[in-house]
Amino acid sequence: MPDKPYNVVGLGELLWDVFPKGKELGGAPANFAYMISLLGDHGIVASRVGSDALGRTAGRRLERIGLRSKYLQIDTKHSTGTVKVEVDPAGQPTFEIAESVAWDFFEWTPEWQRLAASADAVCFGTLAQRSSQSRATIGAFLKEVRRGTTRVFDVNLRQAFYSADTLGESMKLADIVKLNQEELPIVVKLLGHSFEDDERAARWLRDSYSLQLVCVTRGARGSLLVSGSETSQHSGCRVVVADTVGSGDAFTAALVYHYLRRGSLATLNEAANRMGAWVASQTGATPPRDDYHLQQIRSAVSGEE
Repeated sequence: MPDKPYNVVGLGELLWDVFPKGKELGGAPANFAYMISLLGDHGIVASRVGSDALGRTAGRRLERIGLRSKYLQIDTKHSTGTVKVEVDPAGQPTFEIAESVAWDFFEWTPEWQRLAASADAVCFGTLAQRSSQSRATIGAFLKEVRRGTTRVFDVNLRQAFYSADTLGESMKLADIVKLNQEELPIVVKLLGHSFEDDERAARWLRDSYSLQLVCVTRGARGSLLVSGSETSQHSGCRVVVADTVGSGDAFTAALVYHYLRRGSLATLNEAANRMGAWVASQTGATPPRDDYHLQQIRSAVSGEE
């Protein structure tokens, strides 16, 4: 496996998750960038924060966990994003997301244009496209990447911040789509197809949008990966769950890490499940480095189940 580090961009919302016991920097793109940087690639966050105390702290926090704040836009009119998070006894989170915040107002800048041209992979989601301005900027970013850059659409259906149009257009811009088992029937129905089961729905998405890979996560019960030529099922990794915040982003990071290195579908599935499970066993979405687990994820090899 080559040691070359890739430039991997998490494009979208950067925000503070406000828990009953305190706040943690979060947002799927930042969680994803942190996780892939732990594995050895250059994780880069492209987002926007306010010129307020939370925004300044966000930039310092990124630097402290090893991520550059160079591509954080500063908004003088809108505040840094926040999300009120409640976690139930099973570790499952619910979210209350503040609206009209800095990450709703992305600007297409020369700095972001250069970043797009240098990216080997870009991961983007649904939530940051809830405003027309940020949606247009994300679209411009994805169209500016080099040929061969891997574009990952990580579906995240939050509150009412999604639509059939956003989902369909995002699928057209993607090479890989990842969504969870609860989101899958909602998405395929919104896109005009009936839902029968996970595998048929994933194949329909793959064929309808010319995707390289569709990933369906199933929490503790593992995941399903469907490519053009094969399918991989994984039954999951057993851990004691602390909370599941960020575990899906960790799954995506390990998946992309091995995809860039041309790992087999089964290896992608094994590594992604290992990383998702490790983060679920920790508190918060950006746990400290654990070299033992990270080496297991980097070296993951699995046969088809």
